[in-house]
Amino acid sequence: MKSILKLIRRFIITLILSFVLLLLLNIFLYGLWIVKYVSKEPPMDYTFKVAGMLKFENGKYTLPHEMTADLKKQNIWAILIDNDSKKVIWQTDNLPDDIPKEYSISDIAIFSHAYIKNYPVFTSKVENNLLVLGYPKNSYWKYPVANWKYGLVKNIPKFLLILFCLNIIFIFLIYIISNSKLLSSVNPIIKGIQNLDKDAPVHIKEKGVLSELAKSINKTSEILQNQREQLRNKDTARANWIAGVSHDIRTPLSMIMGYTSQLKTSLNLSDETDKKLSVILKQSERIKNLINDLNLASKLEYNMQPFEQKKENLVAVVRQVVVDFLNMDIDEKFPIEWKTKSDFVSCFANIDSNLIKRALANLIQNSINHNENGCTIYISVKEDEKNCIICVEDNGTGVSDKELEKLNNAPHYMVCDKNTTEQRHGLGLLIVKQIIDVHNGKVMMKHSEYGGFKVILKIPKI
Repeated sequence: MKSILKLIRRFIITLILSFVLLLLLNIFLYGLWIVKYVSKEPPMDYTFKVAGMLKFENGKYTLPHEMTADLKKQNIWAILIDNDSKKVIWQTDNLPDDIPKEYSISDIAIFSHAYIKNYPVFTSKVENNLLVLGYPKNSYWKYPVANWKYGLVKNIPKFLLILFCLNIIFIFLIYIISNSKLLSSVNPIIKGIQNLDKDAPVHIKEKGVLSELAKSINKTSEILQNQREQLRNKDTARANWIAGVSHDIRTPLSMIMGYTSQLKTSLNLSDETDKKLSVILKQSERIKNLINDLNLASKLEYNMQPFEQKKENLVAVVRQVVVDFLNMDIDEKFPIEWKTKSDFVSCFANIDSNLIKRALANLIQNSINHNENGCTIYISVKEDEKNCIICVEDNGTGVSDKELEKLNNAPHYMVCDKNTTEQRHGLGLLIVKQIIDVHNGKVMMKHSEYGGFKVILKIPKI
């Protein structure tokens, strides 16, 4: 709906701008046109000028030669009517033959505002006499009678303003009516485009002025639906394949681990043989963990992992993970220190505690796996205004800036076609990211203040 309103607003702005530009263009063209017909010097001013230059000398009226020449050039004739006799007592040489030489008072009253023999005339006083300048026929239009009421003249500006507004409204209505079909066709098109990124199929009626566009959108929706279905089938096939392979590996792996354990309990084993059996058990356990990680990552990737959220105290959950690791009697090279403040005892969030425990276990195991010479693992819980914050860090070898950037920004390799041989931290951190993602949280990886590797988990609190 916002898009429709935006489109209508754009139509209106375009309409107004078009109208304003058209009005300005008309004014400009009118100005160019009217210049052609407007004299440089208005007729009345010119008449007063001639009257001022007409002088009575040596018993007759004379006009300077320059003014006489200018009158002839413009094809203007002039006469001077005596105030007493009403006869013409002076005239220019170019006076037309049909112009009378004597006038009555009524004649003078009429032509003062109009014409003499269809010549538009303008008058001025010279002493007590009347100067008349006659312009060529059809050169000026003069109202013979001024009989407009004052109220009409007074209200002309108001009338023109109302007329102008009515014209704008009328043009706008015509524009809206003429484009109503277009606007009615645009709304479903916009909604269809907005819904293309959703799983539901899009179908727009293929009619109206935008039928071709509607047809293209429907076709695009059909293609996208087919692609989504193919991707879902691929994802399902991939998840099933991983589950099948994992199942097939578990059985022989269990046999290997079982027989190896039996052999280790046998008597009379040499130290070298016992050492080799220990390596086999350790690596078998590692393969088992990798299979479990692969299964969990696959289920999280394709939303197949059961997710049961409930309100939990994250401080207690994290403390339990630390206690479990300490009870596992891990190598003394990997001591774990609890760095949470003693007075901070609770931070509640909606979580699946089993998944959170798995994420923390992966982070602790990650520090152990990547620091063969040993390291101290520091674990703490704190909070800010919106989140419970879990920190797992160590004072081990850490990672380079380049590796850190990749870990924070590069996509995980289950959906990445690029070379992933440089990803040292494998499935462990991938699963951590996936678990925190389903909790609407955030994972950040940094250099630790203790000199090693640091992972921060932010989970929305309640």
